[in-house]
Amino acid sequence: MKFCSHCGAPVVLRVPSGDTLPRHVCDACNAIHYQNPRMVVGCIPEWEDRILLCRRAIEPRHGFWTVPAGYMENGETTYQGAIRETLEEANARVEVGPLYALYNIPHINQVYILFRARLLDLDVKPGIETLEVKLFAEHEIPWDRIAFASVRNTLVRYYEDRGKGEYTFHMGTIEPAKKA
Repeated sequence: MKFCSHCGAPVVLRVPSGDTLPRHVCDACNAIHYQNPRMVVGCIPEWEDRILLCRRAIEPRHGFWTVPAGYMENGETTYQGAIRETLEEANARVEVGPLYALYNIPHINQVYILFRARLLDLDVKPGIETLEVKLFAEHEIPWDRIAFASVRNTLVRYYEDRGKGEYTFHMGTIEPAKKA
């Protein structure tokens, strides 16, 4: 950030009085600009023994598979965001179920919040950010083409839970990949 979104003056990066972390501060109007993690919400849409995945038409990870998910919008709940993202990415209508997974991804300032959901019908098709949508049985999941570690971890836990016959909440932190 170089300029204040309130008055347009240049900002400086410093620790404001009473704070403990560096923030972008405008000395002209005294605005403090907080930059916080972005919330990604989505769901695992289920239909019988299959789940719906979307093949990405955008970067990052163009052409890879993911669950329908994306950034929350201001003024919406996590449930509303999961429903909206599923509709936008797969034109799929869902009934959102229980919270299933929460993954902290501090190195990219994101938090993933994923719900289990029930597809209401099979009238699905790719949205503008999606190349293809498809229902997958467990043995059909393209594991080598899953877009994100948070989605891979969620799907691994999902199938482990399904095998046990009991779904539990999962939480974790995704660390950056180590360079060889």
